[in-house]
Amino acid sequence: MKRVVITGAGTINALGHNVADTMTAMAEGRCGIGPLAFRDVERLSIQIGGQVRGFEAEGRYNRQQMSLYDRFTQFTLAAAAEAIAQSGISFSGELASKSGVVLGTAGGGVSTWDDNYRSVYEDGKNRVHPFVVPKLMNNAAASHVSMEYNLKGPSFTVSTACASSNHAMAQAFQMVRTGMAPAMVTGGSESMLCFGGVKAWEGLRVMSKDACRPFSANRNGMVQGEGAGLFVFEEYEHARARGADILCEVAGFAMSSDATDIVMPSKNGAARAIAGALNDARLNPENIGYINAHGTGTAANDKTECAAVADVFGPHADKLMISSTKSMHGHLIGGTGAVELLACIMALRDGVIAPTIGYEEADPECALDVVPNEARNARVDVVLSNAFAFGGMNAVLALRKV
Repeated sequence: MKRVVITGAGTINALGHNVADTMTAMAEGRCGIGPLAFRDVERLSIQIGGQVRGFEAEGRYNRQQMSLYDRFTQFTLAAAAEAIAQSGISFSGELASKSGVVLGTAGGGVSTWDDNYRSVYEDGKNRVHPFVVPKLMNNAAASHVSMEYNLKGPSFTVSTACASSNHAMAQAFQMVRTGMAPAMVTGGSESMLCFGGVKAWEGLRVMSKDACRPFSANRNGMVQGEGAGLFVFEEYEHARARGADILCEVAGFAMSSDATDIVMPSKNGAARAIAGALNDARLNPENIGYINAHGTGTAANDKTECAAVADVFGPHADKLMISSTKSMHGHLIGGTGAVELLACIMALRDGVIAPTIGYEEADPECALDVVPNEARNARVDVVLSNAFAFGGMNAVLALRKV
């Protein structure tokens, strides 16, 4: 098996339009959640979210591109440009023919769906743009990244609700580890913050009207965000040979299915994924210093995740730091694990543990060190990134300092 490292990272989200700004915001415990601004927002019960502000797509993409790029694709390409530039990798020749892109998204072109349903049903139009289907399809972002960067190897999209990014990155990791590809562009993106997207989520009654407070006893629901996080996963010797700056190593991963309920999380399913990631990376529980939690801010998810962590780590659970950055950037659904991976890289590279902001009251069912409200300086050598999705789909990644 080959070693897999991360050599490039890129993002756009409610905290920043690049990795540096995002990490600074995370370290400062800054909140990117605020009032939503889009058509008919006043008709919604939920009017807050982690919306990307100041992103001028028209100045970045030409008219033809705009006809093909849904907002989630626009975010993806912006993040990909940063990640590949930082990596310094150039995809040509045999490297291009074997390298690919695996991305995660839950909704794909939700804004395109929303706009065109309005056009047909509300405005009474009988035609839509001929590129509506290629614009809204879930694999659109992956396809455009592959075309933009000459990636001719395995390229596809994973859609497993809130675990989509972690599942996608796990697939990219496995491809590089087994030698199928020398490098992969991977991560995820989402943009559901439009009237139809938020209205659909309102129906689940899991959304907060005021704030995301993971692990706090007075938490009252999740808050949606939008954006993208992309990375270059590369075979270690290949990266070293070209003198790449290695951000960290992807040490292992595991996936599990609850096989119990479509929306209610299972402690056993989550625990099996966490334990599986440790086993795959050949790590002991005591090796882990920090966990970036799924931590949505819903009553059921947070206590279930804490119980799973306690089961797997035993006495070491009390020594772990665990935080949810969703409290700052919101829940990016299929893109969330990718943006959260930045907090893991920050912990390993900079020794800064992103906080769980909005924490107000201790919950005996979440009795772990959740790094409340303020970032912490701490040396950690190995971290985990948890993702637990509707449908009982779990994906956990382990990352190690190099």
